[in-house]
Amino acid sequence: MSKDSIRHHTSLVKQVARQLGFDYCGISRAEFLKEEAPQVKKWLQNQYHGRMAYMENHYEKRLDPSRLVEGAVSVISLLYNYYPEAFLPSEKNFKISKYAYGEDYHHVIKKKLKELLGRLQEKIGIIQGRVFVDSAPVLERPLAARSGLGWIGKNTLLINKQHGSFFFIAELITDLELNPDGPIHDYCGTCTRCLDACPTQALTPYQMDASKCISYLTIELKEEIPADFKGKMNDWIFGCDICQDVCPWNRFSKPHKEPAFQPDKKLFNFDKNTWRKLEEYTFNDLFAKSSLKRAGYESLMRNILFASK
Repeated sequence: MSKDSIRHHTSLVKQVARQLGFDYCGISRAEFLKEEAPQVKKWLQNQYHGRMAYMENHYEKRLDPSRLVEGAVSVISLLYNYYPEAFLPSEKNFKISKYAYGEDYHHVIKKKLKELLGRLQEKIGIIQGRVFVDSAPVLERPLAARSGLGWIGKNTLLINKQHGSFFFIAELITDLELNPDGPIHDYCGTCTRCLDACPTQALTPYQMDASKCISYLTIELKEEIPADFKGKMNDWIFGCDICQDVCPWNRFSKPHKEPAFQPDKKLFNFDKNTWRKLEEYTFNDLFAKSSLKRAGYESLMRNILFASK
């Protein structure tokens, strides 16, 4: 393929991504993540993944996106903003992560990704690709960082200099040859606000012990929450935004424009007592399309009870 064709296709990918509402689009090569491999191995050996045994599976695929799509040469990384215009009340209330305010992002973004691939196939011709939204062994943050969409901060999240970190990350891995973007500088500097604010001490610089993370405890952990964490949940019952809320770069966050991510108006009238009295049929109705369905009613009530102690 000629350099002009590659340049044109690269421009086209980013243009179509913008048309579909993605805030940022970057490109990296589909190749073995040599620099990240030792870090991932050490993280698993330290048991920082807790009871998420699936993190140990497909180790080679996790480190090499080219193994996920035959003939893949490019990874298109995309960011989709979920920062809300208005926060749910937090005073005398339990808290849920901002990403869970509206509909489940997996469905919303995967639909857009499939449309992205379809439009590219219409304009370019026969190309192979596979879309990912937190749904396969993909190291999305390192790939996004390699494509210049931000840097991985001390809280282990991808931080974009213009808009902070309240983004969903998605990928299209394809056999389409594109010009890769380069990584950017780390701008965390000497700041330690995220490390200092974490109530469970899950964070050390650039590394997270997920088994101590409130998001893990309230979503991924299917057993009882260890008693060691009593009094440390800070009223969080689904996910946690503490390390993002204190990050100085999130002063640049701007409200999203996705109607599907708007919270149900009923949630603005919730308080702790409303959550405690939540019936299963109400949960199923109110959160039918929500990420909270991931936890399920029983786990959510477990979280509410634990956070109340």
